[in-house]
Amino acid sequence: MQNQDQIQKRRIFGIISHPDAGKTTLTEKLLLHGGAIREAGTVKARRNDKFAKSDWMEIEKKRGISVTSSVMQFEYDDKIISIMDTPGHNDFGEDTYRILTSVDNAVMVIDAAKGIETQTKKLFSVCSMRHIPVFTFINKLDRQARDPLELMEELEEVLGLPSVAITWPIGNGITFEGVYDRLENQVHLYRQKKTITLDEKGIYSDMLEGVLDPMNLTNLRNEIDLLDGAGNEFNITKIYNGELSPVFFGSALVDFGVTTFLNHFLKMSKFPGTRKTTTGEVNPTDDFFSGFIFKIQANMNPAHRDRLAFVRICSGTFERGMNVTLSRTGKTLKLSQSTQLMANEREIVDTAIAGDIIGLYDSGTYQIGDTITNSKDKLFFEPLPTFPPELFRRVSPVNSLKGKNFHKGVKQLAQEGTIQIYRNDFNDVILGAVGVLQFEVFEYRLKNEYNTDIRMDNLDYTVARWIKANDSVDLKKHENSRCTLVYDRFDRPVYLFSNMYALNAFEDRVKDLELIEALNVTDEEN
Repeated sequence: MQNQDQIQKRRIFGIISHPDAGKTTLTEKLLLHGGAIREAGTVKARRNDKFAKSDWMEIEKKRGISVTSSVMQFEYDDKIISIMDTPGHNDFGEDTYRILTSVDNAVMVIDAAKGIETQTKKLFSVCSMRHIPVFTFINKLDRQARDPLELMEELEEVLGLPSVAITWPIGNGITFEGVYDRLENQVHLYRQKKTITLDEKGIYSDMLEGVLDPMNLTNLRNEIDLLDGAGNEFNITKIYNGELSPVFFGSALVDFGVTTFLNHFLKMSKFPGTRKTTTGEVNPTDDFFSGFIFKIQANMNPAHRDRLAFVRICSGTFERGMNVTLSRTGKTLKLSQSTQLMANEREIVDTAIAGDIIGLYDSGTYQIGDTITNSKDKLFFEPLPTFPPELFRRVSPVNSLKGKNFHKGVKQLAQEGTIQIYRNDFNDVILGAVGVLQFEVFEYRLKNEYNTDIRMDNLDYTVARWIKANDSVDLKKHENSRCTLVYDRFDRPVYLFSNMYALNAFEDRVKDLELIEALNVTDEEN
């Protein structure tokens, strides 16, 4: 079996959470333990502090949030780990959903004081739909937190996700003393920064007397007894199938519980497995090379105006300079410029295998969702999801002399999937987004990366529907004050409606057109 031993050393996971739960901070600490960085940055850096390594875009550093997904690879304990740090802000959910199609595992970060929040539910539903193993890290135990049993119960009640505690907190906030590792029978002390390996009596050992606060020790024993008696049993098969979540407690900010989590995660998490195609499956040990593009990012290095296509390798061996076929067009491409990434830093990679993420320099050839392969058979991986926008704005350059820069920026940002682009019969550029922050990022990037100031006008539409119809149908005759016809960047017709009432009225009135909520890039091109 080709590369079998090396494939089993690979781990690809995405980190999901609600904004401010500590996702980017946890990413930083994992990179720090992996030796990928010497000093972790802070998400909201003070004047002399470093910025978070995974937040490479200037707007992210200023606002202290992740607005684009980052890909980082490092080695730890003889494993090669790729982290996808995804945007936490719900305006960028589509980027996160696409990222989750490329991972084998997910780490869900939960604020111990707030529990499960809105964005966490949305992202978990994607993991659940794809049966991705979910590892839960309950964060910020050094601050006042909710009852840990209550948090565990919430996982099952709100998400429908049974869980099993691998580590357990000893106190919280000002009384926080550490965590107990149930599998290793060890107590990791927070302030003393040391580990006690217990004897066969476990938490009832005299070794903890005089070490832990008596109240904390009593609570720990009662809670572990309850978990042992009524909690879910550890079951690795259920974990692999996404039916049981291992739970860990700690604080990413002060780097406590992170190493324990990482060590257990590498033992329990899935290595790269089979990937579905439109006609079957691809096995990572297959002899032919295959991969799909799940992200495109322009101007990661503004000095070079470059563009990278991120590829998840699914089978075979990548070799720099190899020829592959772009399945969507049937064209042969030579992959001569390839890189591996640490946020916006990179190094040339000559070979890579299934379970690796590489970046390919792109001059506009690739689209999100593209399959590349040297297989003799035509191959398409499952289409990546797209989502209908709910906010629309007409956009134009302030200075008409900047028109060339403006259209170049619009085209490239549309290809990235940063925002959805439409045009009408007057060739107006219309932006579609899920949230307002996407417009802000679009404006910021056009100004800073393409030297173009823009003006935006709100449009009174909230619903988009793609149209299935043959070319002979007159689509313009159905336009009115609450419905307008536009075209997406693949020249596919789309109706924009003012609201759901207008859409329902249209469907009642027009029976000969099929309206579709969202089309994938490859829906009409395979």
